Amino acid sequence: MKRLIFLLLISAVIQAQQAANKLGDGPWTYTTSERNTRIRVSVVTKGLSHPWSMVWLPNGDMLVTERPGRLRILRNGVLDPEPIAGVPKVQAGGTSGLLDIALHPKFAANGLVYLAYNTSKPKPAGATGSVYSTALARGRFDGKALLDVKEIFVAEPYADLSGGDASRILFAPDGTLFLASSHHRDEKGPQDPMNDVGKILRLNDDGTIPKDNPFNGKAGYRPEIYSIGHRTVMGLTFHPTTGALWEDENGPQGGDEVNIIKPGKNYGWPLVTYGHDYDGTPLNERETRPDTVLPTVFWVPSVTVSGIAFYTGDRFPAWKNNLFVGSMTVGRIGGTGHLERIVFNEKGEQRREALMADLHQRIRDVRQGPDGLLYLLTDEDPGALLKIEPGQ
Repeated sequence: MKRLIFLLLISAVIQAQQAANKLGDGPWTYTTSERNTRIRVSVVTKGLSHPWSMVWLPNGDMLVTERPGRLRILRNGVLDPEPIAGVPKVQAGGTSGLLDIALHPKFAANGLVYLAYNTSKPKPAGATGSVYSTALARGRFDGKALLDVKEIFVAEPYADLSGGDASRILFAPDGTLFLASSHHRDEKGPQDPMNDVGKILRLNDDGTIPKDNPFNGKAGYRPEIYSIGHRTVMGLTFHPTTGALWEDENGPQGGDEVNIIKPGKNYGWPLVTYGHDYDGTPLNERETRPDTVLPTVFWVPSVTVSGIAFYTGDRFPAWKNNLFVGSMTVGRIGGTGHLERIVFNEKGEQRREALMADLHQRIRDVRQGPDGLLYLLTDEDPGALLKIEPGQ
C-alpha cells in the first residue's frame, strides 16, 4: 500500500511538472534590464519533436533538425507536415540523434546542406551490440528533398560509450568548417591526441583535412584536431568584431563554460573543471594547469548551456554584440530553462540577465535571423520555434 501511495505521489509530481512546462500560446512581453528594452516573444510554430538546430534558406524558408532523425521545413513561417526526404539514418535515443545543420557558404550555387548526427555500426564478428560515433554528411537540397547524400567524415574511434552527445558545425570565412565532437562520457578520450572524442575538429568542405591544421603532420596526433579537452560542446560562433571562434560546453554539476578557441590549445576536460560529478564528488575543482586554457565565462551551478549567438542586428540596439546562450535546466532542476544574455566590454564580462524563465522551457538553440530578430528552439516534445522582437 505504501509503495502504491509513493508511486501515485511520484506520478502526480511528474504530471504537475509536465503541466507547468507546457508552453502556452503567447505572446509574452518583458522589460529587460538593458536600457529598459521591451521585447515581445511569440510562437512561430509548435509540433516539433526535440528540435535541435535551424538554418535559413536564401528565400527565407527555414530548415529545422529534430533529434529523432527528421528534417523539417517552414515555408513562409508555416511548418510543412511532411519531413524532408533523404536524411541519413541516425542513431537516435537519449541525447543521441540528428543534431546540427549548416549550409555551404556557396549554397545559392551548389545547394549543399551539412548534417551532424550520431551514427552506429555493429561490433566486430563474434560480439553483440553496436559501437557509436559522430558523423558529418552532406547532400544537395532541391527544395523538396536531400539528394546525393554522402557521409564525408566520421569521428574516430567508434566506442561502446554513449551519452553526452552533441555536435555543432560552423563554416569559417576561408571555407573550411569546424565540427565539434563531444565526449560521449569517455573520460580519457578528450585528452587523447589520437582520439577525436572531446575535440573541435577542422575539415575542408569535402571532409578532408586542411594542410594548415595545428597538428597536421605532428606524430601522435590526429590531423583533423583543432583543439582538445572539451566536454559536451553545444555551440559555436564567431565574435562579431574580433573574428575569434567562441564555443560553449556543458560541465557536469556546475562548470558549464564559454571558451575562446585557439588552434592547438587544451581546454582542460576532465583535468580542470569548476564542476562536481553527478554524485557530488569534486572534479579537480578550480585546479589550474599551465598547459590548459581557463574559460572566459563559467556557471556554478550548471545552467545546461545549449546554442550560442552574438547579436549583431539593428532591431535591438541596446543588445549590440551581446552574447546569447540557451539554458535547458539550472542545477538539474526541471522547468528552469531560459535564455541568458551576457554583456562584455573590452576588459571582459560585465553582467548577465536571465530571460523568459517563467516559460519553463528547455532552450536548445538560439539564432539571429536574417530579419535581425532572435529565434529560439525549445527542446521539448512537442517543441516550438519562438521569435523575439521589439515590444511596444
